[in-house]
Amino acid sequence: MAQSVWGYDSDNGPERWHENYPMAKGDCQSPIEINSKDVRYDSCLSPWHASYDPGAAKTILNNGRTCRVVFDDTFDRSVLRGGPLLGAYRLRQLHLHWGSSDDHGSEHVIDGVKYAAELHMVHWNPKHGNFAGALKQSDGVAVVGIFLKVGKTPKPEMKRILEEIDNIKTKGKEAPFQHFDPSILFPKSRDYWTYHGSFTTPPCEECITWILLREPIEVSSDQMAKLRSLSKNGENEPVKPLVDNWRPPQPVKGRIVRASFK
Repeated sequence: MAQSVWGYDSDNGPERWHENYPMAKGDCQSPIEINSKDVRYDSCLSPWHASYDPGAAKTILNNGRTCRVVFDDTFDRSVLRGGPLLGAYRLRQLHLHWGSSDDHGSEHVIDGVKYAAELHMVHWNPKHGNFAGALKQSDGVAVVGIFLKVGKTPKPEMKRILEEIDNIKTKGKEAPFQHFDPSILFPKSRDYWTYHGSFTTPPCEECITWILLREPIEVSSDQMAKLRSLSKNGENEPVKPLVDNWRPPQPVKGRIVRASFK
């Protein structure tokens, strides 16, 4: 398995990542399954706050593994603070993981429940100088995870991202994506679980404070189908649908998951 070609197929998928990325077998890997009975309510966990500048949104792209929206993070213009975090973390990108059908696709699993998709908003701690520096520190990165569940009413929040899908159908395609306020993607409730974990893609660095929101947002089945219309191949290659780009839950290995709610 060549360094650059990790993916989600049987020959290069999550079961084999550790061959090139030994950290994938580390002690603090993500995602995990969260069992309510093992979660510890922590009254000291404060609410989290995001102040995002819609002008920071730059581009949307299909990198063959996910659909990603990239933000300007050269200064503190879109930041996340509070909750389990010390200081302000800058928003760098958001991306999604999804399944081949509506009954699975999320990376984290809650009491056995899998959602149709999971949205990750990736923030980094500027005290470490730059993003690469933050990846080497245990408090380097904070990811807000939001579950997408399929319901009757399509959510307008996801519409803007999905409208661009036709412009980034194939791997390597990128399109301008301006004036977007990602805070519209947050559910009403600010309740969250938090634990220390890793990126869910190689090299699986263990630098992440996860903030997983308890309340999912709703999307329609049609909206999910739109996401699955992306191709993981380039323009002149056969269309291979980009689906099942999720990593299964990893061993918890004694980590404590804390909840901001009882």
